[in-house]
Amino acid sequence: MDTLHKKPMLKIIEILQKKLLQTEPKESVAFKVINPDLATSTYNGNSVIVNDEEIIYRGYKTWMDLAQLLYCKMLTPTIIDENYILMRYEKLNEDSSFHKTITDKEEKYGTESIFSQIYKNEEAAFIYYYRQALKNVEIDKRVRILNLGVNSGDEFEVIAECAENFEALELIGIDYCQSALNAAKEKFKRSKNITFYKHDINKLNALNLEKFDLIISIGTLQSSNLEFNKLLMSLVQNQLKRNGAMILAWPNCRWIDGEMIYGARMKNYNFSEMSNLYKDVNFAKKYLQQKKFRVTVTGKDYIFVTATSIVKI
Repeated sequence: MDTLHKKPMLKIIEILQKKLLQTEPKESVAFKVINPDLATSTYNGNSVIVNDEEIIYRGYKTWMDLAQLLYCKMLTPTIIDENYILMRYEKLNEDSSFHKTITDKEEKYGTESIFSQIYKNEEAAFIYYYRQALKNVEIDKRVRILNLGVNSGDEFEVIAECAENFEALELIGIDYCQSALNAAKEKFKRSKNITFYKHDINKLNALNLEKFDLIISIGTLQSSNLEFNKLLMSLVQNQLKRNGAMILAWPNCRWIDGEMIYGARMKNYNFSEMSNLYKDVNFAKKYLQQKKFRVTVTGKDYIFVTATSIVKI
């Protein structure tokens, strides 16, 4: 057990990084820190007195943040005594990652993939902002809804919960993964107002779907086989009604060994690098504002661009 409760955070990070290099995946490291429950309304870095000794205070949030940064899962701390706890980090198995899965391209997001084990609706950092976006676009007024990259239909489940007139809405989901679409169809087999298509988003006009009150795309538009700027302009011009709305979201996270780890990562970087994410979000915001939409950018592990038309028809 390392005793780190007197050391500055910079030193703690250095010590744990070195220790984790010598630790196998799924093994844990433990270290002694001050019990965060000892103080309230106290910012990290302030000193608290424990047995006539000055100790650096830190709350649980910073320990959770540090666990993610070090690619660890924070385990339940063990109480040492009323003043101290044993913090425990389990090293994640980075090979058990959705991003490193090598499968048939079409089924990378299918029912037999690691991705199928990811359920964003149970991630507070996702569902809070997605629900907020649905409220912002006034979901009950959006009769025709298109979801690009619908996969197994998680976003439709939330709409079913949030919309007061769900049965009156017409929902269409498009994806290229057949097994995921089969799962979505089974999930909504009693919902006659939902239709799913296996189709290439790049060739959306071929479906002749007419225009929609709301277009949703979560974690799809960053795909390497899509030309985002061109696709967004086409969607606004050809698929969205003049008084319509959009909810677009980009993942600012990675899925590793059962954990959602904050921070997008580009190829050839071993740390979070968000240039492409910010580039796409910035383009979407500016373009939609030019087209007379009111635009907000929200979120954390997923970045949401929510746009509502200010055009009155």
